[in-house]
Amino acid sequence: MTDSSTSIHVVCPHCDAVNRLAPARLADHPDCGKCAQALFQGRPLDLASARFTRHIERNDIPLLVDFWAPWCGPCKMMAPAYSQAAAQLEPGMRLLKVDTEQAQDLATRFNIRSIPTLALFYKGREIARQSGAIDTRAIVQWARTHAPALQSG
Repeated sequence: MTDSSTSIHVVCPHCDAVNRLAPARLADHPDCGKCAQALFQGRPLDLASARFTRHIERNDIPLLVDFWAPWCGPCKMMAPAYSQAAAQLEPGMRLLKVDTEQAQDLATRFNIRSIPTLALFYKGREIARQSGAIDTRAIVQWARTHAPALQSG
């Protein structure tokens, strides 16, 4: 059993339950304690408003969010690269996608002026932002450069 000083919270991508685990267990392919499904899938998670808020507020791992729209050519071009980046960045980071047409409240809340926009969140706060389409290598490098280490904090 881990105590709260050495554990982190990870929200399940399936049932949104908050799971507590030791940071060292992230690489062990952990399952959700509630629904028993994998906590990490190696691909971005599409979220709408209510679920997005729960993930932003309750996850202790960094969250990389792609704000995009279905009509946006650069967004469509970057989508495969973003999916590939998820496979490289999980489990130390979760990648989310927010369709700004479906979740206009989130686009307004986070002042999204252009798409695609990548925003990095940690413990409920936005800590970095990058606008424009970039390739897999650039996504991974940018995210790793700006994300805090899980062991600190």
